[in-house]
Amino acid sequence: MIEILSPTELPRARAAGALVADILQTLRSRAAVGTNLLDVDRWARAMITGAGAQSCYVDYEPSFGRGPFGHHICTSVNDAVLHGLPHDYALADGDLLTLDLAVSLRGVVADSAVSFVVGEARPPESVAMIDATERALSAGIAAARPGARIGDLSHAIGSVLAGAGYPINTQFGGHGVGSTMHQDPHVANAGRPGRGFTLRPGLLLALEPWVMADTDELVTDADGWTLRSATGCRTAHSEHTIAITDDGAEILTLPTGAAVG
Repeated sequence: MIEILSPTELPRARAAGALVADILQTLRSRAAVGTNLLDVDRWARAMITGAGAQSCYVDYEPSFGRGPFGHHICTSVNDAVLHGLPHDYALADGDLLTLDLAVSLRGVVADSAVSFVVGEARPPESVAMIDATERALSAGIAAARPGARIGDLSHAIGSVLAGAGYPINTQFGGHGVGSTMHQDPHVANAGRPGRGFTLRPGLLLALEPWVMADTDELVTDADGWTLRSATGCRTAHSEHTIAITDDGAEILTLPTGAAVG
């Protein structure tokens, strides 16, 4: 299913995007050495429900998962890259943490993710990998405009990731959003320009470049959800929800600085 929002629906998408961004910014500021991932999940729940929104993850039950996700946010640490299930773990100095959040507010979903290093340590390889995903995300957004093809976005993203020397997994990537979290079209993190669905105003896309330092192979953790690098290497993931407009793309998941929770 591909949904196209009307101009009157776009303000609701902006509100959902701002909420996601502000929650992520708040959680990032609270995530410190010693913070437990279960506390991060509890904080996310309080902010989401306090805003009158719903997490898209609590009842999320795709074919590749093990039952409902049951938590409000994905928390992926170090070699975990996607669908990190919050669990009893205290963050350590130098951990690479990815927070991935999708909420529904007034019937419209926004989805975003941010990776950062916890504490005072700054491992150069981790910083470089995060930077590569952020640059790839910017390239994908820059390629998004009416008349462009999905392959144009995938090519822009993949060119940055490959140029930085990272293997690329195309099984999981970006996707359409709307009244639900995961919709068509799929936006792979590598692709050929001029191919795929033609973008048009009102389309919402979640673009999400992610990489693993030395492999493109994923393994599923014992929890049935968390996807990790097959080699145990570190990973990074950046994501924004954008709206295709008449003259380009609008990033919906930029923080406003508003206090949440």
